[in-house]
Amino acid sequence: MDYSQERITTLHDLTDPLPDAPVADSAVVVPIAGESIAAVTPEHVFESLETVGPGEIVVPLRAPAEVAEGFREWVADYAVDVTTLWCDAPALETRLERHGIGGQRGKGRDVWLGLGVAADRADYVVVHDADARTYSPAVVKRLLAPLAMEYDFVKGYYARVEDGRLYGRLVRLFIAPLLRTLEDRHDAGIVRYLSAFRYPLAGEFAFSADVARRLRAQRAWGLEIGLLGETFDAVGTDRSAQADLGVHRHDHKPVGGRGGLSGMADQVGQALFRAIEDGGIDPEYGTLPDAYRDAASRLVSQYAADAAFNGLEYDRSAEREQVEEYVSGVRPPGPDTRLPAWDETDLSSRVVLDAGRVEHSLPSDSRTD
Repeated sequence: MDYSQERITTLHDLTDPLPDAPVADSAVVVPIAGESIAAVTPEHVFESLETVGPGEIVVPLRAPAEVAEGFREWVADYAVDVTTLWCDAPALETRLERHGIGGQRGKGRDVWLGLGVAADRADYVVVHDADARTYSPAVVKRLLAPLAMEYDFVKGYYARVEDGRLYGRLVRLFIAPLLRTLEDRHDAGIVRYLSAFRYPLAGEFAFSADVARRLRAQRAWGLEIGLLGETFDAVGTDRSAQADLGVHRHDHKPVGGRGGLSGMADQVGQALFRAIEDGGIDPEYGTLPDAYRDAASRLVSQYAADAAFNGLEYDRSAEREQVEEYVSGVRPPGPDTRLPAWDETDLSSRVVLDAGRVEHSLPSDSRTD
């Protein structure tokens, strides 16, 4: 049974815990994106949230207008207080542009918008994805419980084993070997901090509302690793924790093509190296790709042994091919397009909510700050 600690406090699933947590004082942000009603209506998630009973649920929704309206009508049947923020509302984009923060849309921007609303309405903020087929009421409580102790930031971690195979490919084959390589080269707090998280790309995390308002955010797929760079500065090692959320299963992305893991690796890599450089490190980018390949090769051998030990299917060749797909992400970060901390912008959550109404017929020029 695993009860080892990392550099940050690690809270294990030793007894299938459902700990006491400040649920009533929390807002849960559930980012959802989809092109159809079926894609944006995860019944099992909202049924579970009904049993949890948080103070509020904020759903940043990226979807066509008719889908957004259908979601608003669908979610009204649940016995929970849900605020729907339509992230594709034309009035919202106009408002963000007026405040100098228009631009690229994506999961990171959606979550950032939801954080601003949630942090103004509750003492604690939980964020979790809506695509996990294994979602349970324990998720919110396990993320919130440490915030009632001495911690200001909590990250979830979990096992990614499904259909007799190891998943979590972007963490296993990209982030893990990159961080090993950086640890070998740099004795730095930011590297030690990032390496302490067992699943740094998990979309499940929680903060105090004060911390949530102090974090910059990547606009798209680099959100999770970018937030770890922010929490390192905001709360540090002693006030960060990670909580075991059990086994996690959700839909799997292809490696290539639009929306595939290779494209995600580029964005995640940009966020990682932005955090590393913010932490005072100047990586030697010219030699880093080959060092990454070597570290990934060693890990592939370790994963193969672990898979064989557990009777799981494992394709070394396919894993090594994925490593080559991800090498393009090992490069200096481009222009910094992060969204500002809510405490450092003159945008208010009230204005965001007004502009992001699903009732999208109201002209944007009739809205005022």
